[in-house]
Amino acid sequence: MVKLHIKKAEESLFLYETTVQILIDDMMKDVAAIYNGRLKVERLCWEVESLSKHGITLPPNMQGLTDDQITDLKLKDEWEDKCIPSGGAVFKKDDIGRRNGHAPNDQMAEVLTKTIAEAKAKISNKNVASNMCVTQATVQDALDILRGAVTIVYPMGLPPHDPIRAEFENEEDLSGSQASLDVIEEPQAVLWWAGKELQRGKKLMDFIGKNEKNKNSCKNTKARGRSTCS
Repeated sequence: MVKLHIKKAEESLFLYETTVQILIDDMMKDVAAIYNGRLKVERLCWEVESLSKHGITLPPNMQGLTDDQITDLKLKDEWEDKCIPSGGAVFKKDDIGRRNGHAPNDQMAEVLTKTIAEAKAKISNKNVASNMCVTQATVQDALDILRGAVTIVYPMGLPPHDPIRAEFENEEDLSGSQASLDVIEEPQAVLWWAGKELQRGKKLMDFIGKNEKNKNSCKNTKARGRSTCS
């Protein structure tokens, strides 16, 4: 099996294993799904960490307001009493006013923290040094364990406006965010090897040869949705 070392600039991302017989179209779909899936796992890990520290996300019309402003505007979070973490909540105020401050207790927070570490390890760029490849199944496994941990801590679920729920339901809105700039949609993707474009409709072997023992370094760039391989 041939391996591609996917990079972004000089940063290692993951190893991708395939065969020289694969169609470029299929390879690009797979690589894009893994690449974007890793970004999704990273976003979720950040949000779940925030959840463990400060509880569920406030409704959009309450975020960033002071307690006095919320009182003056007579606003109420209707999800506060519906989404209580297992074992009860511990108040830990969110200074930026994004989450409601009713955090899980230490035991439940530890469940989330350990799962975050496990999910990150599955898609970590450190796996490159260990010669471990990442697949769509790897990404899905990371997503599944994050979902499982959140369900354990919040068995009643999360409010519809919580970004964690949106990510799990594939309804995340990244518009206007830095995260949206990192995503590379598959139709925009172009792969290059040794200065040559890996053209759709052809096979990988048409470019790198029939040797299945090849290992190629690939630089993934955002510019015009292109990836450069060498």
